[in-house]
Amino acid sequence: MDLSGLSDLFLNPAVAREYLPDLLRGAWITIYVSVAVIGAGLVFGLALALLRLVSHPVIVWLIRWWVDCFRAVPPLAVVLLLYFGLPSIGIMMSAPWVLWLTLTCILAAFAEEIFWAGISAVGRGQWEAARSTGLTSSQTLRDVVLPQAFRLCVPPLTNRALAISKNTALGTAIGMPELLNEAQTALSFSGNATPLILASLIYLIIFIPLMSLAGYFEKRMSWGARR
Repeated sequence: MDLSGLSDLFLNPAVAREYLPDLLRGAWITIYVSVAVIGAGLVFGLALALLRLVSHPVIVWLIRWWVDCFRAVPPLAVVLLLYFGLPSIGIMMSAPWVLWLTLTCILAAFAEEIFWAGISAVGRGQWEAARSTGLTSSQTLRDVVLPQAFRLCVPPLTNRALAISKNTALGTAIGMPELLNEAQTALSFSGNATPLILASLIYLIIFIPLMSLAGYFEKRMSWGARR
């Protein structure tokens, strides 16, 4: 086995120096889109869960139908449908907007179910006890129910948010210059696998600290944890 040949193919210093700026630019786009998706998806998911709590049964059915659709359909199928299908009816969206909208809707669908499960897990006695002290329904929800529900929701929400944010790599299917797309472009021009190795290392640098931070918050928010 020619170890020097393998090293030149997978860890070529000259190729790394040439394409690292492009990969870092792609990494910034990946981080930017991920933050935008997580922020919007969690807020939208919470809004859907609250709307489901107080709405007419027909609206509740529509919310559940919408959530089930986005949970069932593969993200890549939604990305391709929006990017290549909408122009046929005169709606044009750029690749970043398509990716953001797709991942936001998918994260919101999962977040709605998680928030709903957390709210439902708070016993009815909590509502009744809070109302007996003179709190209104909205005050009870805000001050009593949601704080308890959030503690239950943190572990699944953090895991789901991280999983969805890694799907920013789907942007490469529609030409969005995120990290994986830049690595594939560099691979095509250089004929060398070094850009893919560098992209993998950058993904690790980005997501391992986030996973550690998510684990920290899970422990802090778990029942019985010291404040």
